[in-house]
Formats: sequence, C-alpha cells, structure tokens
Amino acid sequence: MAGRRTTALAAVAGLVAGVVTIGVGACVSLLTGPTSDPLVAVGSAFVDATPQWLKQFATTNFGTNDKLVLRIGEVVVVLALAALAGVLAARRWAWGATLVVLLGAASAFAAVARPDAGALAVVPSVVGTVAGLWTLRFLVRRIPDESGSAGKASLERRQFLQASLVAGAAGTVALFLGRTFGANARAAQASRGGVVIPKATTTAAPVPAGVDIGVEGVEPWLTPADEFYRIDTALVVPTVDPATWKLRIHGLVEQEVTLTWDELIASDLVEAYVTLACVSNPVGGTLISNQKWLGLPIKGLLEKARPTGDADMVLSTSVDGFTAGTPLEVLMDGRDALLAIAMDGEPLPFEHGFPVRMVVPGLYGYVSATKWVKDLEVTRFADAEAYWTQRGWSAEGPIKTQSRIDVPRPGTTVPAGSVVVAGTAWAQHRGVTKVQVRVDDGSWSDATLADDGGIDSWRQWSWTWDASPGDHQLFVRAFDPQGPQTGAVQGEVPDGATGYDTFSVKVS
Repeated sequence: MAGRRTTALAAVAGLVAGVVTIGVGACVSLLTGPTSDPLVAVGSAFVDATPQWLKQFATTNFGTNDKLVLRIGEVVVVLALAALAGVLAARRWAWGATLVVLLGAASAFAAVARPDAGALAVVPSVVGTVAGLWTLRFLVRRIPDESGSAGKASLERRQFLQASLVAGAAGTVALFLGRTFGANARAAQASRGGVVIPKATTTAAPVPAGVDIGVEGVEPWLTPADEFYRIDTALVVPTVDPATWKLRIHGLVEQEVTLTWDELIASDLVEAYVTLACVSNPVGGTLISNQKWLGLPIKGLLEKARPTGDADMVLSTSVDGFTAGTPLEVLMDGRDALLAIAMDGEPLPFEHGFPVRMVVPGLYGYVSATKWVKDLEVTRFADAEAYWTQRGWSAEGPIKTQSRIDVPRPGTTVPAGSVVVAGTAWAQHRGVTKVQVRVDDGSWSDATLADDGGIDSWRQWSWTWDASPGDHQLFVRAFDPQGPQTGAVQGEVPDGATGYDTFSVKVS
C-alpha cells in the first residue's frame, strides 16, 4: 500500500476490527449457544489448559474474582493481537489478514471442542472473522497518506477517525446486545421463578440459637446465598431448563437408572446443613461457606442401580463437561450426600448449579460438589480420572480439620487490655470438639465454642486475650475427635492446605 501510514492509526484500525469481530461473534452466538461465543470458547479452552500452578495462583490471589480477571486478561490479549494485525495489514494486507484468520480459526476450534458444542458452534467465529476482516480492510484503506499535503492528510485523518468511531461503536453495541440478550434469554428459558420447591420429608435438626458467637467481624454461621463462595470452571453460567433435565446413572451397575426433574421433586427429600469448602482455600482463607440444602439422597439412587463389586468411584459430569470423582463408599455410608435442588429454602441460584447439583459432606468440592449435574457413572479410580485429577490433584479429597481467626484482622492495632479473638473452625463429618489459641511462644489456651450446628457444619469460637503492649503473633488450632489439626505447613496442592492460621497484631 502506497504512502507512509502511521503505526498508531493502523493499530486503531486493528483494535476497531477486533471489537467488531468480538461483538458480531457474541450476537451470532445468540442463535448457536453461549459457549460458541468466540471469547467464551477461547476463555474456556484456556481454563481447561491452565496448569496447576497458575490455577492456584489465580484462586489464591483473586479468589472468587478469578474469572473476572481471566476475562479482562483475555480481552486485553485479543485486542493487543488485533492492534498488531492492523499494523501488519497497513504494511502488507496479507500479513494482517493471516493473523486475523488464525485467531478466528483458534476460536472456532475452541468452540467445536466444547463438550456441549452444537452443529453450528463454528458459525459465530466464522461470521465474526469475516466482519472483522471487512472492517480492517475498510479502515486500513482509509489511513491517511502522510506524504501528501498537510490539509489533505488532516481531512483524511479526521474521516478515518470518524469511520473508526462509528465501527467501534457498532461493535461495542453488538457485544453488549449479544451478552445481555443471551444471558436474559437463557435465564428466561430456565426460569427459577416457576420452580416450586416441595417440603422436606426429613427436616434438618433445629439449629441452636448460639451457633453464632455474637462477635462482630466473624462470618455468619449460615452464609447468605448471595455471599456463598463460587469456584468452578464455567465462564458462562449454564442455564438448564428443569423440564428437560435428566440424570443418568450407569456404568458398573446392574440396572441403569434415569431420573427426571418431576421424579426428583416427587421423591422423599432431605434437608441438611452442610459446609462446603474449596481445596484451593489457603490456611485462613474464605473459600468456604455454610448453608441449608434440600435434596434427594444419592445413596438411594445408587442402591437402585446396584453397583457391581469392583466399583469404587462415581464420576459425576456437569452439563458444561466438568467431572468429579467421588468415592463410592462415601456416597453409600449414610451421610447427607444429596442431589440438591435448593439452598436456604429457595431454588439453587444459577451460579450455584440450578436446577440440580451435588452436595457431599466431608469432601472438598473438586471431588464432590458438581454443579448442573447430569450424569453419574459408576466406575473405578483405576479406570477414570476426573477434571482436576487429570491436572495433578489427588483423586480423593477429604476435607482437613482447619481453623481461622476472623477477629482481629491481620495488621490491625488493638488497645491493651481485654481483646476478643474469634473465628471459625471446621472438620466436616467429624465435628469440631475444641479450639485453642496461642500468643507468641506461650501455651495454648482453650477458646469458648459456639453451640454445635452439626458435624457437617463449621463452628464458631471466641477467646478473651489480656493483651499487653507490643507486637504479638496469634495462632489458632482446632480439634476433631481424632485430635488437633496439624501445624505442618503444606500448600493447597495436591489435597488441601494445612498449618495454623497465624499473623501479627500490634497492641498499643
């Protein structure tokens, strides 16, 4: 292309073309399914390919905001590549066009590779790429030739920027409409509003009034549903219509079983308080929450299917392809392992597995808490690996006894004298029997335990410290029926963190 064209304007042309590509792809995905959206497809592929260390880094540093950080990072990378495509196209069209086509091919391949990909999964990527190429060609041809007169170059530059603004605005609007209408349409299709939650056949035992210790700053014993931690691999929350939901139980069984939504809600349902925890929760972390669940015991369904003698694992699968391997013994030992349909008396929120998810006390979520569950395959650990097991995590994930200091917070300054130290401890399906606190190198002191809400739920505690001026180190440890939690420091990988929650406090 003749003339000297500025690199900055070429980059703008590429950025605008990138926005158009993303926006058009998002709009077309309204017809082909949310996971065919190019950005979603590429992001999901990245999540699946994420090495263990990077996944743990994201969870530890960003917690439940890990997906937001990923999406922002993905957009930055895509737009940077789009800008590069613009610069290349301004120098030689074939170079820039090749980069755009390669990016489109990558997103198309990622969309087709999704477990729930439909026959038209490639269409958003193809149409978006074509729109992006046309936009890039249109804008690159209008980059002013700086070798001409100053007045002409100024007019051409203004026309170029106007065209870029219009195209960029159109792409942004398309992206907004695609994401907004897509989310609204999916939510309407799988509306929670029309779901009537039946009463439990077996209700949970009454919760003592004193399960909350009454210390400000300690997380409530019952976590509000909208504050319940969320860690999963879904960039787009699946929305499943209960009317079409089915669960298949098969594999090493004498009789295959299929369960529909109507059959599930007509069954004898059980209510239970269960604390769920993420294996990525660091010592003292907050990736743990407690709620009241309503669901159908999985044990009865497995008894109906009659697993064969050599089976030892149930591989659960989500509608988005996520899998978890749960020990068969755990699901059959009588604990409240449920196909849950409600939390806190309401249908499950979409992001927490509506219409049906698994809840299994005593196991980390990566091996037990499959959301949007659709399939249970009875198999063996020797024959099948679940999603995170394939990525280096342990096949079995029993929750380790742990404790956390919520009050005071790390780095705070407290006045000398009586200082309340309080927090939470957990040992799901074993129960917390005692909590002790230590200051510096002193002896361990028994804390006061809140009332017990059951062995499958966490337990609050408090201790009054006669604090003297200076810098001090606080430690906490919890006991279950087998003894104290270990103080040995271990990271989250491969089967959960251990060690004492400890930090410094300044006393004035």
